[in-house]
Amino acid sequence: MVEKITATYRFDRLDQTLRQLNREDCIIMAGGTDVMVLHKSGRGVPLELPKPLVFIDHLSELKRVYQNQKDLHIGACCTYSELLEHPLIPVPLKNAIKTIAAPAIRNRGTLGGNICNASPAGDTLPLLYVYNAKLLLRSENGDRLVEISDFIQGPRRVQRYQNEILAEIILPSEVVEEGAHIVFEKVGNRNADAIAKVGFAGYIRINGARIEDVRFAFGAVGPTMVRSIDIEKKLVGKTIPLANSDIAQVVAAFEQIIRPIDDQRSTAVYRKTVALNLLCYFLSKKQYHAN
Repeated sequence: MVEKITATYRFDRLDQTLRQLNREDCIIMAGGTDVMVLHKSGRGVPLELPKPLVFIDHLSELKRVYQNQKDLHIGACCTYSELLEHPLIPVPLKNAIKTIAAPAIRNRGTLGGNICNASPAGDTLPLLYVYNAKLLLRSENGDRLVEISDFIQGPRRVQRYQNEILAEIILPSEVVEEGAHIVFEKVGNRNADAIAKVGFAGYIRINGARIEDVRFAFGAVGPTMVRSIDIEKKLVGKTIPLANSDIAQVVAAFEQIIRPIDDQRSTAVYRKTVALNLLCYFLSKKQYHAN
């Protein structure tokens, strides 16, 4: 079967790739697990892409994992399987990756692709939001650093310019180092190989019995990840175990901003109920330990 693609590019180096993106608007292909589904036609119909295709999954500059001043830098084209094997990747992120699809998909899919696809049900996104992940975007004009919450603007809408590539995901040192309790929960029809009905990540750092920092992010209950720093601040300085009134106040506040939809996978009522229950369970714990 001949694929109807106007042009394809596979350069040896990142600088060559960036030069081409500066000249021409292209579809960027990393693992392809989302791109191919998005542009598929009917069975037996040749693939038709509206723009030229540029492959980046082989570029060594996009596959490094390293620490710089204790911040963790993750190459955007690292596959999920590669991240599972890497000693620097935090355990909560590995646990999230284990819930993604089947091994064959994890061998191809990339962390950068999960971000740039900008699905409201993106499996790694709730964790990356509570990690306060920063994204390093690279072009011929230089580098640009963007907060993940600013980068993702809606379903399949991101703040990436035509000539840019997502090069690295940066996890700040305070979440990489030990001392915080981090959880990730994905609710779906199966533990893996299923799109999330609800995703939840919670982060809490305790000093003695007092909360120093706390963060929550929900997936698949809005057009982007749902997080509220204003609500989180209500708990800073509170003592563990939290009073029932404190828990009820935070749950009620999130109930106002969580706005899921009905679709083929679940109902809005189910999604909101599960999301708030996960939050309530996280806040009701009597003690926490660092991951």
